[in-house]
Amino acid sequence: MNKAEPLIARYSHKDYKSAVKPIWCPGCGHFGVESSLFRALAYLELPPEQVAVVSGIGCSSRIPAYTQCYGFHGVHGRAPAVATGLKLARPELTVIVTSGDGDAFSIGGNHFIHACRRNVDMTLLVMDNEVYGMTKGQPSPTTPADWDSKIAPGGTGVNPFAPLAVALASGANFIARGFSGDPNGVARLLVEAIQHPGFSFVQVLSPCVTYRPEEKFWKKMVHSSSVEPTHDPAVAGHRLLSDDGFTTGVFYIGNRPTYTATVGTSDNDLSAIEEELAI
Repeated sequence: MNKAEPLIARYSHKDYKSAVKPIWCPGCGHFGVESSLFRALAYLELPPEQVAVVSGIGCSSRIPAYTQCYGFHGVHGRAPAVATGLKLARPELTVIVTSGDGDAFSIGGNHFIHACRRNVDMTLLVMDNEVYGMTKGQPSPTTPADWDSKIAPGGTGVNPFAPLAVALASGANFIARGFSGDPNGVARLLVEAIQHPGFSFVQVLSPCVTYRPEEKFWKKMVHSSSVEPTHDPAVAGHRLLSDDGFTTGVFYIGNRPTYTATVGTSDNDLSAIEEELAI
């Protein structure tokens, strides 16, 4: 889609927004991400009943309750696995996973990697604030090694996780980064991600003004990519490994075939199976 093209459609925010009021802290970047998601769905003219939003645990994972779409609030880190099963069983649905840096990259790191590898047609939207916000400010996998906090004085000393590079190495078919302070830009990234076949990964830098108030300055640090997206994973890898972490835009558009599975009915008699397994 053209970057200058306005996101105008016959659907609006109210068609996707539920009556449940978000309980994020005032100033949280997640408000902008929620708005971006609704704009993208409206632009794509997707009826709410044709969209399923799956989440794990965390501030970002509250989004299913805030939508009029089908939603599933799962357990910590397992949202990609749930979403994979849903998409394979109901391929006609548009499946979107909403997650955070702790949910997706820590306890959910294994599921993140294998969701990229399987390449099922769904979109993973990760709101990355580089901290565990809901559980009071612990360092997350993407927290800088020298970030000083009460739970890790002087910092963890551990290099932060590189989500986009890991996604590329694991086989994600679409990789992008946005900034919550640019809701139109994030909406356009989500439109492209949802439309692209296979597993799409969009990282959104979403400041936590409560536990990481210094992230308010991210708006001065983010910058748009000066190069076009690449179809070459080697080129994308070089860009990602040399990136400063604040470049926004699409980094990689792959062409791997998507994984599909035929889900049919079984002719097996349950009682017969029970008899075979009886001790």
